[in-house]
Amino acid sequence: MIRIIIADDHELIREGVKKILRGERDMRVVGEAENVGELLALVGQCEADVLVLDINLPGRSGLDALGELRGLQPGLPVVVLSMYSENRFALRVLKAGAAAYVSKASAADELVAAIRKAASGGRYISPVVADLLARELENPQGVAPHEKLSARESQILSLIGAGKSTKQIAYGLSISINTVNTHRARILEKMGMRANAELIRYAVEHGLTE
Repeated sequence: MIRIIIADDHELIREGVKKILRGERDMRVVGEAENVGELLALVGQCEADVLVLDINLPGRSGLDALGELRGLQPGLPVVVLSMYSENRFALRVLKAGAAAYVSKASAADELVAAIRKAASGGRYISPVVADLLARELENPQGVAPHEKLSARESQILSLIGAGKSTKQIAYGLSISINTVNTHRARILEKMGMRANAELIRYAVEHGLTE
């Protein structure tokens, strides 16, 4: 039996994942968390074989918590299930130690396959991710400006690109307005830009908007 923890702040998504897994006789959900704090507490007290983790958690992102999770349970495989397409975070997630990256737009059987692969000690590489890995090998120095950003900075860039205000971003991510402004300043510096208009244009041109 593969024991699974689900970490996602949307109850509807958690219920959807549970519905998918109920159709698999060898899988059982043993815990759920809505944020990183709950997740870290749960991982410390609950025995599991695989963690299904969303990147976009309130407060601290799931990607930011990956390192701490590996410290608590170094043997726990992580399958990242995200609303973002593979070209946004897949390579970064795999480099951070995750066993798989699955887009929420993918078919249910891809998530099941990723969980099984992770539980067996392997890494699940979808055709899309395999293509990204191949392109990186072909051009290891060709890092796009947005790939220099942290997970949280990438989220904020996509929200700016979607035309969200600072207040809306702060509310949506459960962080302060000052924190949003700090991240925005770092994004501008890392990407060599001066204003939101440049960020919006870049995000739209590269398909990075929410």
